[in-house]
Amino acid sequence: MTALIETIQQAIISGDPSGAKEQTEQALVDGITAQELINQAVVPAMAEVGILFERGEYYLPEMMISALATKQIMGLIRPLLAESGVQPVARVVLGTVQGDMHDIGKNIVGMMLEGAGFSVIDIGVDVPPEAFVTAIKDSGAEIVGISALLTTTMTGIPVIIRAIKEAGLRDQVKILVGGAPITAEFAAEVGADGFAPDASSAARRAKELLGLS
Repeated sequence: MTALIETIQQAIISGDPSGAKEQTEQALVDGITAQELINQAVVPAMAEVGILFERGEYYLPEMMISALATKQIMGLIRPLLAESGVQPVARVVLGTVQGDMHDIGKNIVGMMLEGAGFSVIDIGVDVPPEAFVTAIKDSGAEIVGISALLTTTMTGIPVIIRAIKEAGLRDQVKILVGGAPITAEFAAEVGADGFAPDASSAARRAKELLGLS
C-alpha cells in the first residue's frame, strides 16, 4: 500500500472530506487507478468506519462525515470507473417509502453501499411503489433497499413488495429493509429478504444476500 492510499484511508476514517478530495486528486495525477482507489482505500476505510460504529466508538455524526469524505472521492472517480468499463459488485435501488420524507439515514446507507463497491440508484424520498418497480426495470438492479422512518409509513413496505411481485420482478431482486421502527421480525413478516438495523451493517448485509464475500 502506498503512503497516499493510506492517507486517503485515514481521511475517510477521521472524517476529512476536503483532505480526501485533495489526496484523491493527487493519487489520480500519480497514476493510481480509480479501481485501486476503490479497492485499496474506500472499501477498507468504510469497513473500518462500520466496525467503529458497531463497537460504539463512532456515532451517527462521525459516520456522516466519513460518508461525506467518501462522497467527495466517489465524485472524482465515478466517471473514471464508467469510462474504464469497471463493473460494480451489484446495483442497488434505494428509496424511502411514500409519505415519508426522511432522507439522512437513506443517504448514509447509499454512501456506505457505494463505498463498498455497489452502484446506487437513489430514487429519493416519498417514493410510490410504482417508482420502485420502474427503477428496478430501468436499472436491472439486484437489490432493492427500502427505508421507512415512521411507524405510520412502515406499512408502505409490504405494498412495495407486493408491487414488485405483481410486476414479475421478485425473483430478480433481493429486498433489504431498514429504518427506526423496522425489526427483523417485521422484515420476515412482510416477505423481505433481509434487515439492516443501521447504515454500518447495510453494505455487509447486502453482500451477504448476494453471496458476495
